[in-house]
Amino acid sequence: MAKYNIRQGDGSNKAILTDSDGTRDLIAESLTHTGTFTARNTISSLPSSYFTNYFPDATPIQGSTSGYASGGYNKTTINKFPFSSDTNASNVGDLTTDREGAAGQSSTSHGYSSGGSIETTIDKFPFSISSGTATDVGDLTVGRKHNAGQSSGNHGYTSAGQDTPPAADTGSDIIDKFTFSSDANASDVGDLTQVRKNVAGQSSTVSGYTSGGGPPSRNTVDKFPFSSDANATDVGNLSQARLSGAGQSSDANGYTAGSYVSPPYSLVLTIDKFPFSTDGNATDVGDLSATRQQSTGQSSTTHGYTSGGSSPGAIDKFPFSSDANATDVGNLVSSSVYGPSGQQV
Repeated sequence: MAKYNIRQGDGSNKAILTDSDGTRDLIAESLTHTGTFTARNTISSLPSSYFTNYFPDATPIQGSTSGYASGGYNKTTINKFPFSSDTNASNVGDLTTDREGAAGQSSTSHGYSSGGSIETTIDKFPFSISSGTATDVGDLTVGRKHNAGQSSGNHGYTSAGQDTPPAADTGSDIIDKFTFSSDANASDVGDLTQVRKNVAGQSSTVSGYTSGGGPPSRNTVDKFPFSSDANATDVGNLSQARLSGAGQSSDANGYTAGSYVSPPYSLVLTIDKFPFSTDGNATDVGDLSATRQQSTGQSSTTHGYTSGGSSPGAIDKFPFSSDANATDVGNLVSSSVYGPSGQQV
């Protein structure tokens, strides 16, 4: 494997990588790395923190081995299913409390379930878990449910949600942020463009997205940066206004799958796709195997998954490489898992 000298560029957001024999240069504005990268200069080895400090949040959101669906209405179960084969999930542990409509986040080593059932709790569990209970590691700034989760390389985000009893609630616009490197409370770092609940979350390597929600049903796709604490901007629309969809993320696109429209109330199958590279509207690229709401999403490097919700226990899978319908590839441990949170590794 080639070794590289690394030096900062001309003061802009660039790095210059030179092969150890001095023959090749690469000027990069961003860099995504999934394996081991050996960095050296001519005097001494660069610290291991150089990459994560210079390119702070460039870890891909997609998992390579497993998806998780944790909690749900009257459920504490942490479900785990493999990406390598189409099969049912297994029970590998429990959250600290049963919670409906929590947001899911993923670091490289742990899954997080934040909020749910109008609670503030942030639970954390190792992806190596085979039995046992997650740990309560902090609190959101406001208790809420039916919120969306986003993940950068170093932080988890929880956006929107229902923060008061239904009779008085129209939702929240808060974007909360908490660190993966230590166990701590979240901080309020910005606002969405609209007050919403029942939203779906997506993540690129540089931005978080919050799509759909309501009430009434909305088609808004909001985007906020990971590099700074700031408000979101409205960057496009879903193909139809809807609530309670599941969010998935490839390396190039965000997806919103399933959900319902209200008013009038009706369930939809639609899988929408919108690009990360440009701000634009989503397109309808396929259908789930059955209508559902209050499901959750997981993302491998090649497929999006939709699990749980009002299509009891089912795990749907659709490809990122082409626009196509989803197929039912397995089931969660329980036959009814309403409002779980999703994670992947």
